[in-house]
Amino acid sequence: MEQSYYLIREDFLPEAMKKTLEAKALIERGKADSVADAVQMVDLSRSAFYKYRDGIFPFHTIVKERIITLFFHLEDRSGTLSQMLAMVADAGCNVLTINQNIPLQGKANVTLSLNTSGMKEDINVLIQSLKGLEFVEKVEILGSGA
Repeated sequence: MEQSYYLIREDFLPEAMKKTLEAKALIERGKADSVADAVQMVDLSRSAFYKYRDGIFPFHTIVKERIITLFFHLEDRSGTLSQMLAMVADAGCNVLTINQNIPLQGKANVTLSLNTSGMKEDINVLIQSLKGLEFVEKVEILGSGA
């Protein structure tokens, strides 16, 4: 049976799922020697950890070696697209498609499809960096897939 996947914002997750992710990260980074240590550090029961561990993953682990499509709401300024593309390239992404609409009333929309398989950093780090650009009003993840 094929599994369905959903993209859910972190603040919508139950506390047990968030703590499961924290415990998994502690184990992966070597900050906890065992599951028992990790769940104790994050104040989670072992049964809750085992219930969720195979079903919840950080977004960046799912989009690794995949395509992600981002939608940007921008202020219309000279050089904005080239600055965004430089940041994307520095992160190790390969740009597959670019769609930029004609700016209206000082605003522009850009859609980028990126191959993230060569990324040097977490996709969330890239998205936060892009959101931090002065001319970027909003970044939305439209989708991801193989």
